[in-house]
Amino acid sequence: MRVASGDRLCGLTSPINGTMRSRGSCWRQQTIVLSDQEPPVFTPTRPWAIPWLADRMCLMNDPLRTEIAASTKLIVVKVGTRVLTGPDGLLDTVRIESLGRQFDAILSQGRQVVLVSSGAVGAGMGRMGLTQRPQELAHLQAVAAIGQSCLIEAYERAFRAQGRHAAQVLLVADDLKDRARYLNIRNTLRALLDYGAIPVINENDTVSVEELRTSFGDNDRLAALVATLLGAPLLVLLSDVEGLFDRHPSDPTATRLATVPRIDAAVAALASDRLGGLSKGGMASKIAAAGIVTEAGGHCVIASGRDDQVLERICRGEPVGTLFVGRETTMPAWKRWLGWSADARGKVIVDAGAREAVVTRGRSLLAAGITAIEGSFTTGDVVSLATPDGRVFARGLVNYSLDELRRIAGIKTEQIAAVLGYCPYEEVVHRDNLAVISRSDAAPQNGGGPFLEPTAPTT
Repeated sequence: MRVASGDRLCGLTSPINGTMRSRGSCWRQQTIVLSDQEPPVFTPTRPWAIPWLADRMCLMNDPLRTEIAASTKLIVVKVGTRVLTGPDGLLDTVRIESLGRQFDAILSQGRQVVLVSSGAVGAGMGRMGLTQRPQELAHLQAVAAIGQSCLIEAYERAFRAQGRHAAQVLLVADDLKDRARYLNIRNTLRALLDYGAIPVINENDTVSVEELRTSFGDNDRLAALVATLLGAPLLVLLSDVEGLFDRHPSDPTATRLATVPRIDAAVAALASDRLGGLSKGGMASKIAAAGIVTEAGGHCVIASGRDDQVLERICRGEPVGTLFVGRETTMPAWKRWLGWSADARGKVIVDAGAREAVVTRGRSLLAAGITAIEGSFTTGDVVSLATPDGRVFARGLVNYSLDELRRIAGIKTEQIAAVLGYCPYEEVVHRDNLAVISRSDAAPQNGGGPFLEPTAPTT
């Protein structure tokens, strides 16, 4: 069997979306003879279950990962609760010290790092001797307040041992919805990075309230929003699993996907969440976060936070975890805010032709393609664009009020003046004020996934 130049050997192309299946990763740059024997038949469900090929896996770095690592100067790292706490719910200080050493090594390479950290509730539970997560909101927020001080103290000790300093930043969703506050947060984070500090960001659990939509829902999404806020080319999500697998990681036959070129329904369906006592996020939320970052033009790696050298290995381009590859072009900063942080006041349902014009051809949204309207908004507000089955694929600034749009929905542009008595804009949403946030043709997933815009945060 001969493998053509440029083919991945340790990540055979999967029938699922072209993903690469691997227990490592490599990329041969020239033709290589693996074996003279006939290869076994590739089954659609288990293309990697080939012992003779597994034995010949190489350990070379993936050139794509190497290129990403070499060009990345700013990394956003999210560390999950299961990484930071032990079985007893207490903070794992050894793990935090390991993170301190890894961050110092990355900073010594001339890079900058922003940390999004979970663990406040878990740390508070440990400090208070609790064995179960409180259910009542006030008690949950009180435990988070207690744990937040424990968490930042632990990080400051770990960073100070390396001659570095932590800078605590607590956010709620409203902070990023408002454009002025959004820009102020970005400027503050950039100033902290210029000082050589390590921003430690967490949701302000003591004041964030899901019912009032001031919650991000989980820190995976928060990390993705921070990455888009800063225009970071790489987001690393550290969890208690080694990446995305083709089945539940507890299955001994499960295989890690080394590379995911594009997130679609088949990839989202691989998420195997489990209910836990401390953690809110799961693999579904990580895939959704990866979807945000990759659509904005960045890359995302999901990897195990229990590897004491995982960040250094990622920065060397080693094939750890699962790499979600970003689009070739980076979305402008203004559109990143429009796409994921701004508060959408309404939803405009469009037909297939209008979606294709916006997503594929980069056109503006015209009145003729509108089939229904939801919400309450006025001229200049942010609205979501969705398909009839609920898939939100774009967001943008609307040029007409709700009442005006109801009157002109479905009609041709040249008829607007006759209906309204005036025609201030030919476009309902101009492409310069429009951000495409999902290009998948997949049907919506239960729980939202990367394709449905949540109407309220989830816990």
